[in-house]
Amino acid sequence: MIRVWFNHWFSTAYGIIELMKKDSREDVYVVGSSRQINSVIQKVCDEWYPDSDASGEEYVDFALDFCREHRIEVFVPRRNMVDVSRCKKRFNDMGVKVLLDDFEKMELLNDKARTYRLLSKIPSLFIPEFDVVNSYCEFVESYKKLHERHEQICVKFVNDEGAMSYRRIAREEESADSIRNYPGAEVSFEKYAGMLKEKESFDDLMVMEYLPGSEISVDCLSTKKGLIAIPRFKGSGRDEKICADKDILKMSEDIMDVIKLEYPCNIQFKLKDDKPYLLEINTRMSGGTQMSCMAENINIPNIALNKLLGNDVDWTLDLKERIVSYIEVPVIIG
Repeated sequence: MIRVWFNHWFSTAYGIIELMKKDSREDVYVVGSSRQINSVIQKVCDEWYPDSDASGEEYVDFALDFCREHRIEVFVPRRNMVDVSRCKKRFNDMGVKVLLDDFEKMELLNDKARTYRLLSKIPSLFIPEFDVVNSYCEFVESYKKLHERHEQICVKFVNDEGAMSYRRIAREEESADSIRNYPGAEVSFEKYAGMLKEKESFDDLMVMEYLPGSEISVDCLSTKKGLIAIPRFKGSGRDEKICADKDILKMSEDIMDVIKLEYPCNIQFKLKDDKPYLLEINTRMSGGTQMSCMAENINIPNIALNKLLGNDVDWTLDLKERIVSYIEVPVIIG
């Protein structure tokens, strides 16, 4: 039996855990934790605990103690991934394998500006135009320059988790009609610039052309047999189309050749003028991984687990165009 810990994953990881448990070699026993103690994921876990509110080194210490106390053999982190990757050796030294790439790659991909600069050398890839700024004056100058060439601009701190700092700059000051609309992540230029003006300087802020089109999410895993890459074109509702788009697959392969990620990742593209621009690379399984796996009859979570354990799992992938969606199912938690 292999004891696997998932820490504070999003609710759709329910399907990821179900897939990981489908193992023909060994029983996979899942220990889950979350700061949301009533998370539905507990229903698919064999043990369930509160997760720590700590961050940085303090969280790493918590995680090491948690692994020791609960006899964890495999750690599948979602929270504080960069800090955990920095300390992978500490986990390995106590017999815990971590389903996560090495710190150098994690640190690079956590910095979108560095990632864009590195990958801009790939001929097949479209990279959004961007600047990195650290002051109010730099922001205003960058915004005006980019706005001359692009209809809309968006911003996000270079180091950010879960796109918490992402904002789309509105074309003009909000009118009275805006009170009837869901604000989402949109903010007026005047309001955003005013907030920045209060600070003498701030962390690296990316100012970038906004990509208004559909999102394409590619679930990837490198194996000895080759690269698993499944593109999902996201619709306006819950439907997503699996599509063997040659350009998307080529760009994904080229990215993986440069970054050389060993464990599950998700490459996101967004369309603008029918061109797929690189949006970001997530060094974890995506919330839609189970949709890709169901549509193409492949088990990425379990193949990844076995790779970490040193086992080769044979797989086949013959990408077929399919529409996949999901429904809400009520679950009694307690």
